[in-house]
Amino acid sequence: MAKLKPHIHSFGFNLVHIVFVTKYRHPVIDEAIEKRLKELIEKLCKTQDCELIECKADLGTRDHIHLLIDVAPKISLSKLCNILKTITSREIRKEFTDFLKPYYWKPIFWKRGFGYTSAGGAPLAVLKQYIEEQGYES
Repeated sequence: MAKLKPHIHSFGFNLVHIVFVTKYRHPVIDEAIEKRLKELIEKLCKTQDCELIECKADLGTRDHIHLLIDVAPKISLSKLCNILKTITSREIRKEFTDFLKPYYWKPIFWKRGFGYTSAGGAPLAVLKQYIEEQGYES
């Protein structure tokens, strides 16, 4: 069982599995971008009192990334995803300009929207293993 975390006037563990997809599903997430995305997302989650539990891109298709986040009750999921996508897009485009230039001519990186599911029903170890194994042959 997950350890409940205290928040202002509440406590809990709100685990959400989120998927972001690159614009046009271009295969641009390599190991360097994945590493930088993880650093940025971890830092941004902390600013919103959330915790990044796991972060892994599918390095087979290289067009999406899976996140497992303990979302604080004070922030909506859509607002958190908006913050994560806006800032990571800007930073990744700035830091990997030459690499991304053939794929994106406009200031974009992510496809509109995001996928998500509540991760409350599955054991944490199963979810973490699923995310860790992204991009490898089964």
